[in-house]
Amino acid sequence: MAIGKKLNQTLTDFIKRQHLFFVATAAPDGRVDMSPKGLDSLRVIDDNRIIWLNLTGSGNETAAHLRACNRMTLMFCAFERDALILRVYGSASTLHPHDAGWDDAVA
Repeated sequence: MAIGKKLNQTLTDFIKRQHLFFVATAAPDGRVDMSPKGLDSLRVIDDNRIIWLNLTGSGNETAAHLRACNRMTLMFCAFERDALILRVYGSASTLHPHDAGWDDAVA
């Protein structure tokens, strides 16, 4: 998907079928962090927004990166059916349980 494009129904359906996805962020000094995610924690909100609940992790590197630079890439890989790798590029923010909007986002 080219940068600037929106998700269409075909890509949204593909994302919904994936049990595993990857999240990548980078610190301004160049260090990159990429982590596998899953556990039915991701939702496509609309053709321009995706939300996921970060349930587990080896630390808080993603949130630390986002404080310095809000760039994020999500990558989805087909392990069944036709081969497809989909990268979704965008800006991200963190939302914690004590933040306004948390209850709506978790719902």
